[in-house]
Amino acid sequence: MIPYGRQHIDEDDILAVERILRGDFLTTGPAIAAFEKDVAQYCSAAEAVAVANGTAALHVAMLALGIKPGDEVIVPPLTFAATANCVRYVGATPVFADVDEKTLAIDPVDVGRKITPSTKAVIGVDYAGNTCDWDALKATVAGKDIILVADSCHALGATYKGVKTGTVVDLTVFSFHPVKHITTGEGGMILTDDADTASRCRLFRTHGITSDSHQRDKANAWYYEMTDLGFNYRMTDIQAALGSSQLKKLDGFLARRREIAKQYDDLFAECERVTPLGKTAGCEHAYHLYVVKVPERSKVFSHLRQSGIGVNVHYIPVHLHPYYRRELGLGPGLCPAAEAAYEQIISLPMFPDLTDAEILTVADTLTGFINDLP
Repeated sequence: MIPYGRQHIDEDDILAVERILRGDFLTTGPAIAAFEKDVAQYCSAAEAVAVANGTAALHVAMLALGIKPGDEVIVPPLTFAATANCVRYVGATPVFADVDEKTLAIDPVDVGRKITPSTKAVIGVDYAGNTCDWDALKATVAGKDIILVADSCHALGATYKGVKTGTVVDLTVFSFHPVKHITTGEGGMILTDDADTASRCRLFRTHGITSDSHQRDKANAWYYEMTDLGFNYRMTDIQAALGSSQLKKLDGFLARRREIAKQYDDLFAECERVTPLGKTAGCEHAYHLYVVKVPERSKVFSHLRQSGIGVNVHYIPVHLHPYYRRELGLGPGLCPAAEAAYEQIISLPMFPDLTDAEILTVADTLTGFINDLP
């Protein structure tokens, strides 16, 4: 089976982790700060806060921004459930704005329609590695006390009008799951240029406690205070060391992903029934996913899986999940562009170790089946 995504781990990564295992600190040690510094420098951000996973990054971001019960946060429906769930975690209400039918990124026009006096933030998802139309979103919230948050879990290394993800808007979150651009096994990070926001993120990732055990040992002190209700969302030094090692290879990973996308684009150019997604103007795509629209998606999915090609679907619109239907009374018709896209989209294999021969196999298998459909 050719998977839709897969990590690349080499000997340098293994040695980086081994050094931590043979050292003094497995968690809350110096590798964490080093990884944070590495990512911040790569993205030209002032502050980076490492956490246990991308979902934790979203949750901590909501806590740090002070989102609370009675507040609304606008989110897109075509995303992993965590983008909306993080709003529920803090007792606030996610409000779903539809997507642009070509890029499947959140539609700034529909965001404008969904803004109310209770709106405190908008989370835009850089879907598949293609950035949102951030200038349009900034114009939409201009003059309002609304924070823009970039869920860039798909888009580490992408750029928007020459600016790398991580500094395009007020707050950015990344994920380092194995299918993402770099991996720490599990892991996430929050980037911001605001030191106070970063400080609050660090507080919430560690139980709301003002210092950790290693800081107290260094100061020969035992006293600490819990000033907020936080969580144990720490990243380990093992993960951080792997992340710093992986980051050194990121530009190469991105270059290969873009090569693969170009090959797919060329192979599908003559097949009218396979439609790659559009790109946001001014975006240099990071290609976490390569998503196309096809007819008879369920049949196509089954055929490709049976042919040894591990395609996937990203995503079931979040407002159609049973939880959101039950708890918020949502359902079909709320986001028609996202719902229509869901019936057509399929994610093809996309990872740096995908070979040219495998790309051709994927494309030939897909177009051959599609062309035989009535």
